[in-house]
Amino acid sequence: MKKRTGIAALILSIAALAAAVAALIIVSRPAEQQDPAPDVQYVMYVGTNDKDTNQPVLPPEEAKAKAREILIRHLGGYTIQEADGGWADGGTLYTEYTMVIYMSDTDTEKVHAVADEMISAFNQSSVLIQTNRTLTEFYSGGN
Repeated sequence: MKKRTGIAALILSIAALAAAVAALIIVSRPAEQQDPAPDVQYVMYVGTNDKDTNQPVLPPEEAKAKAREILIRHLGGYTIQEADGGWADGGTLYTEYTMVIYMSDTDTEKVHAVADEMISAFNQSSVLIQTNRTLTEFYSGGN
């Protein structure tokens, strides 16, 4: 019985040693060689027509400048794409200049703070926020 216990202890020790070595190899790899980290990407759609008058609150370039000011204050980085938003209501087609804003490396609380300001700045009823699970990697080349 002692011999079996000793063999089992030896096998467990070897397995633990192998796991420790594997962990050290993974942790000691340079960051650019490690697998991308799981992340959340937030995508916010911000219309720019006033909710009450359905007229543009600001011209597109001024709207982007206002959005940039809000985003940089709350986040530090962002991407804005321009889009044409549209919907039909009672047989009438409405369109508006829409900003699609991509945000990573942040959290829901900060995104909601941005949304609160966007709703106020552009007099919106709401903004659309999508939350996407993704992998994020800052790639610097193959060297």
